[in-house]
Amino acid sequence: MNLPIWTEHVKSLVGIFAILNPLGVIPVYLSLTSDRRPEEMRRTALKTATAVAVILILAAWAGDSMLAFFGIGLPAFRIAGGLLVLLIAIAMFHAKTSPARQTAAEQAEAESKNDISVVPLAIPLLAGPGAISLAIVDAHQATGWPDKLIFSVGIIGVAAIVWLVLRMAEPIGARLGTSGLNIATRVMGLILAAMAVQFMADGLLALFPGLSH
Repeated sequence: MNLPIWTEHVKSLVGIFAILNPLGVIPVYLSLTSDRRPEEMRRTALKTATAVAVILILAAWAGDSMLAFFGIGLPAFRIAGGLLVLLIAIAMFHAKTSPARQTAAEQAEAESKNDISVVPLAIPLLAGPGAISLAIVDAHQATGWPDKLIFSVGIIGVAAIVWLVLRMAEPIGARLGTSGLNIATRVMGLILAAMAVQFMADGLLALFPGLSH
């Protein structure tokens, strides 16, 4: 049974929100902005959310061309992207930041930066390789530019939620505490793990149709 197109868009955007996981970034955000004035924190939150929207929208519109340039088929990209997302999801089960998002060296470098909004907050902590992969695969399912435009508007909506979460990082962090944030991260990880397995299964079936028999 074919689902309505809006249902597919909602599923895609839920997956992107899950892998962005702004709640899980709150401790890092608060740590990196601990010595900054409230005005700077608000400006950082806005710039980060804007960068996330730009990165994912560019991935959605330019992803097919990029795959074609490198001669990569979508089934192979589904498998590779699914594996990457699964690794991130496993790290989220342990309430940790996956090395696929940020290494220890990158974290140390981030602590000395003046402007952390684009690097490391927007990329790779939020719109990292996993989120970019999801955006490319989801955008490929669009039947035309109107669908892709609707998807892009949805990405802007998700980025607005990211901005709101970062804007209210201090009260959210205080209310949920470490345990609450970790629980939210694990729930997002469960959603991502299921999506990753589905991605890889779809890619394998496309490459090896005989597996369906």
